[in-house]
Order: sequence, then structure tokens, then C-alpha cells
Amino acid sequence: MKDSTLTKHVSLAVMMMMQFLLLAVWWVPLAAYLTNRGVDGVMKALVLSSMAIGSMASPIIGAFADRYLSAQKILAVSNLLTALFLLVTGLSDDFLWVFISIFAAMLCYMPTWSLTSAIAMTHAKPELFPRIRMFGTVGWVASGLFSLVAVRFFKVDMFDGSNIPLFCGSGLALVAALLNLTLPDTPPNKSGEKLSVRKLLGIDAFTMLRDRNYRMFIICSSAAMLAFALYYSFGSEFLRDRQFKYITLTMNWGQAVELVFLFFASTIIMRTGLKKALTIGLIALIARYMSFYLGGVFDAGVLYIVGIMFHGLIFGLFFAGGQVYTDSIAPKTLRAQAQGMLSFLIWGVALLLGNFICGQLIDFNKTVDASGVATYDWNTVFGITTVFSVAVAILFCLFFKQEKGTKS
Repeated sequence: MKDSTLTKHVSLAVMMMMQFLLLAVWWVPLAAYLTNRGVDGVMKALVLSSMAIGSMASPIIGAFADRYLSAQKILAVSNLLTALFLLVTGLSDDFLWVFISIFAAMLCYMPTWSLTSAIAMTHAKPELFPRIRMFGTVGWVASGLFSLVAVRFFKVDMFDGSNIPLFCGSGLALVAALLNLTLPDTPPNKSGEKLSVRKLLGIDAFTMLRDRNYRMFIICSSAAMLAFALYYSFGSEFLRDRQFKYITLTMNWGQAVELVFLFFASTIIMRTGLKKALTIGLIALIARYMSFYLGGVFDAGVLYIVGIMFHGLIFGLFFAGGQVYTDSIAPKTLRAQAQGMLSFLIWGVALLLGNFICGQLIDFNKTVDASGVATYDWNTVFGITTVFSVAVAILFCLFFKQEKGTKS
């Protein structure tokens, strides 16, 4: 019995690792790649919003997993299609095809975040989820090795900012699809139900928003995502402007710290209580942008690394903790849809708005000289984001109440 449980947990860990490895290897340097191709302004923000728009398909996929088809089979098909579209992206010289295929890839890929969460929480205790999710971070960190191998051993002049990461992502997605077929079966909870538009769109999960506390959590999470998007979507552009050569590897310092906090997240949540754990995550968001701001003011590059490393606290406690919170209050028959709804609202709607707002903020603080060289006022950008993050943390502390039955 113990061996069976261990085997199951190992398969879930491998699932998480592959799912985030296949994304990180090409998504992290995407902004730099677009810049190198001359894509800027609204068009760049739109392409980077493919993640957010892809997340909006999550409730639909979650509804299928809850009612019509085993989740691991849907996951395998999603990854197979992702592999195909990333291959098309890497081979395309026409930006229109790059634009279309990236959107198609993310429409297939982003629902897998809620699927993998639902699968993991079905076959392991919810409080163990952060430790299983930790292996997704292992995959994300490992993505940095691709750039080292390409530059050092294959003598590639440029990895980050080229189309090579897209081919790497395609190959990894294919491997992930094959491994998904070996996962423990996660059948639908209400198989055989009559198909309806309401059920197909996963609308039932949105009834959770009637709960005042959960509604406040969603509002604060959405606001936090507006600030989070600056680093998440435009971080590679910032590091490129600061002349960092290994962009993916540099940003992976944040995921390295995330490994530690995801491992201890369950313990932190149980000992401090949900509200305090989520609050610590928001304080880390403030500390990140304050570090970036001070790094620019004092011309101290080490503070940029410090800011990157706060990613572990932000994601490990606030965003992963939010998934645990959502699962804990979701009806059993809506668990996959609930994760899909969370992904739709936070990684979909909020990230989409965040990308455009942060993109406009960056453009507003950019000047281009007569020779076409752009200069960014990052200090103003990070100063504004720091103040906004403080406002979000205050809002959360004042209006989010500790759930009954959890430690205060």
C-alpha cells in the first residue's frame, strides 16, 4: 500500500516537473525574443497576454474533466497539441503565424495548470499539494540548463531571445504527453451527464463567488496579479535592458528559492494560518519591487537578484496557497472547475489586464533617441508598482477574514 502511494506521488511529481519545464524553457525569454524581432508596444503586450487568454479556457477544460473525460487523458491531448503549435511557432518567419501559433499553444497549455492541480489533489492530500507543486518549480529551474548547454557546449551565440527555446518546448511537450498516459486514472465525478452550455463553460464553479470571503480573496489576488505581471511577463525585457546574458538562468534564482518555500508552504500554512501565510506572500511582492527600485537608485545589481529571489515567497505562499484555499472550500463535484475558475480569473482576466497596464507603464517611461535607441526609466516603473503592492496588502489585511476552522 505504501509502495503504491509512493509510486503515485512520484508520478504526480514528474507530471508537475514536466509541465512547468516545457513552459519555462520558452516562455521566460519570450519578451526578449519578441524585442529582437522588432515587436514592441501593444503587439508585444498582446502576444504576452496569450498566457492570460489561454487561462480563460480553463473552466471549460475543467468542466470536461469533472463530467465527461478522465483528466489525465485531457492533459495528454493538451500537451500533444502544445508540442505541435510550438513547433509551428519556431519554424515560422512570418510574424502573423508566430502570433497565431503562440496563442493556439497557450489555449492548449494553460488549462493544464488547473488540470494538474486537480489531478494532484485527487490522489494526494490537499495539504501535501505545495510539496508536489514544488516539482513544477524543479522543472522551471532546470529550464535554465538548456541555455547553458546551448551556449557552452553547442557554441550557440544566443539562446535566450532566439527561436531555439521554442523547439525545446515542443520536444518537452511531446515527452510530457506520453508520460501523462501513465498517470493514475482521474475519472469524471459526474460521468454520463447530459451536455449543456452551462456545464460546458464551467459556470457552476462561479457560484463560489457568492461567499464574501472568497470574493475578497479573488479581488485581492486579481489586484496582486496586476503588479505581479510586470515581473512575470516583462522581466526578461528588463534584464535584457540591463545587459544580463543568461536571462532564463538569472530569473531561475527566484524559482530556486520557490523550491524551498513550496516544500515548507504546507507547514507554514498549518502553523501560521491561511491569512498570515497569504499576507507574507503579499509582503514579499512589495519587497520584490522595492528591491528593484533601490537597485536602480543605488546602481546595485545585486538588489535585482534579491528582488528576483522574493519570487519564491510570492508564488509559494500567495498563489499556491490560494489554490489550496480554493480546493478546501470547493464542492467535491466542482474541484477541477474551481481550479479552472481560479485560473480564469487570476491567470486569465487579471494577468491580461496586468500585461496591458504594465506594458503601457513601461512604454510611458521609455524614450527613444534619434538613432532609435530606447532608454527606460525603470525606477519610476518599479516605484509605482511598489506603492500599488502596498495598497493591495493593506486591502487584504483589512477585509479578508480568517476561515473558520483554520488557525488564526
